[in-house]
Amino acid sequence: MPDIVVETLRAARSFDRGGKTVEALAPTTCSVRAGDRVALVGPSGSGKSTLLHLMAALDRPSTGEIHWPLFGDHDALRPGQIGMVFQAPSLMPPLSVVENVELPLILGSTDSDPRAAAMSVLDQVGLADLADKLPEELSGGQGQRVAMARAMAAHPQLLLADEPTGQLDQATGRALIDSLLGWLAGSRIALVIATHDPTIAERMDQVWRMEHGRLSPPVGGNAR
Repeated sequence: MPDIVVETLRAARSFDRGGKTVEALAPTTCSVRAGDRVALVGPSGSGKSTLLHLMAALDRPSTGEIHWPLFGDHDALRPGQIGMVFQAPSLMPPLSVVENVELPLILGSTDSDPRAAAMSVLDQVGLADLADKLPEELSGGQGQRVAMARAMAAHPQLLLADEPTGQLDQATGRALIDSLLGWLAGSRIALVIATHDPTIAERMDQVWRMEHGRLSPPVGGNAR
């Protein structure tokens, strides 16, 4: 399909631990289309992060295939096409807030004025007044919003978020998701967010469930 941003074809991932093979993700076939809003739910260790890392091309499947039909070359996926947000902010300590946000734009040469682009997205998430702060001067919620802004800045066509509110209180997590969904409103950017929070999952259009490395049939989705 021409609007598929990522698809896995019986993609599986296993690891060797102490001489034993551990299956983190069973053979999985699924697809995400432009404009999808997907919640990936399941207990810790169920394979959510593994699937997201494969979709982000941060890892490769042990067996099976993964494709990005709209994006083409595997080497051109980040930062222009795919954005990734992790459970912890993972900001660069020596860099200011705005420098952290503009860094992927500079590395990827995705914007002619990375500073202006970084400031624009910081303004959208309500953090423009913290642009000159260092990560150590931020609260946990502020740091995670900066990490979200960093992923948003390049305007990726696929945004993957791995438990982005997992270390935040409920109110701060809700504000983070409000900022994200407000930014995505009306766009064809696809979002896949792994979450334990049912209130976040219910705000997505589709819910995919994982358990023991297996993806169950989704509610209204494209996985099987």
